[in-house]
Amino acid sequence: MRIGLIGFGKTGSAVARSILTDPSMSLEWVMRRSELHQFESVAELADTDIRSDVFIIPVSAYPISKVLNLYPVDAIIDFSSAKGIMYYGEEAAALGVRIVSGVSHYPHDIERKIDQLATTTAVLCSPNISIGVNVLTFTAELIRRFSGSADVEVIEEHFRTKNGVSSTAAIIANSLGVCESEVRSVRAGGVISKHEVLFGYPSQTIRIRHEAVTREAFGEGAIFAAAAMKNLPAGRYCMKDLLLPLFEREWP
Repeated sequence: MRIGLIGFGKTGSAVARSILTDPSMSLEWVMRRSELHQFESVAELADTDIRSDVFIIPVSAYPISKVLNLYPVDAIIDFSSAKGIMYYGEEAAALGVRIVSGVSHYPHDIERKIDQLATTTAVLCSPNISIGVNVLTFTAELIRRFSGSADVEVIEEHFRTKNGVSSTAAIIANSLGVCESEVRSVRAGGVISKHEVLFGYPSQTIRIRHEAVTREAFGEGAIFAAAAMKNLPAGRYCMKDLLLPLFEREWP
């Protein structure tokens, strides 16, 4: 499957590593807004031994229409910023290119734009695209259905410099009827991402926890999403849409 990657920060470079090392995926190009490392080797910058002739292309160098014409892709994976989709969205949708976004938050006007794009192509948006945290989320929602008497706590841990409650924790809390202001946040060292939901009953405790040990967890989730969306019709999707059918099928 041919992939174009938008964004090459800490997470974007980890996603690039995941794509380069997946035999079912072919990384066709990487674009970023910054001109840092422009036209340098993605494989070398992503610190992988995989041989690749893909280079960093600055967004200012070419319009996305030219990039998509010269280097066609089946899906674009976006780990840039909320404005990134305005650069490539319309051209990608017109060509039927799938869009997988791991951007943490979109303002309302861009949300409306995404809904418009989803009438033409398949678009997935997930503020935390790791498979594990999405399994945690809908498992917690299931437990919540029969845990009316339980106290519910949402705890999140991230690196020292992260500000505010994580978008993922806010989404988990909202899905469980917990106020965002009641989310317990821990900031320490270089913790990448840890989320936990605690259900406290008088006689027992249920804890569900997910931790991203490396940022490749987001790359693995993005690759899963791109592959799962390959034959999906136009529409807007979330990770739950892709994961739930796997739990509903018959098991041997």
